[in-house]
Amino acid sequence: MVLYINSCVREESRTERIARAVLKKLGGEFTEVYLPDENLMPLTAERLEKRTKLIEKGDYSDEMFRYAKQFAAADTIVISAPYWDLSFPALLKLYIENIYVTGIVSEYDESGMPHGLCSARELVYVTTAGGPYVPDYSFGYIRDLAENYLGIPKVTLIKAEMLDVDGFNADEIVAKTIESINEVK
Repeated sequence: MVLYINSCVREESRTERIARAVLKKLGGEFTEVYLPDENLMPLTAERLEKRTKLIEKGDYSDEMFRYAKQFAAADTIVISAPYWDLSFPALLKLYIENIYVTGIVSEYDESGMPHGLCSARELVYVTTAGGPYVPDYSFGYIRDLAENYLGIPKVTLIKAEMLDVDGFNADEIVAKTIESINEVK
């Protein structure tokens, strides 16, 4: 199953346009989680206590674990996240907070080292930036999380940058990015 995590809030999102091209290239059906429509809740003291007690019991039947189970079961994951204020949208961080469940997406060995439990063999991160793209606090975080904690061996960045800078043609940059996706075998 291909899982599409969509954190694009604009109707004419350039990031989402590129992500849809990635999904088309992957072919077949996909499951979309449109983050603006989800009722994502942060881990308050009450929710954290509930989650901890359930994890300690090994009881993952609660609704709060549905995102983690869906993420762990996916074969391929595509994330669309525009580059805002040197990072990704806060909704994506809330989603990550909700999926990072020990016993579902990762486990820790006796020495405290994490081991991923996710089925995905690839995660594709799609982003766009109005100016130059600096991946440190967006893609860098996602890549490290995927490779070192979730067990996803292949993490790919697809980006279009300089879209709002005078002298650059945003439509042309997006089109070339989509074209480069279609050329990959």
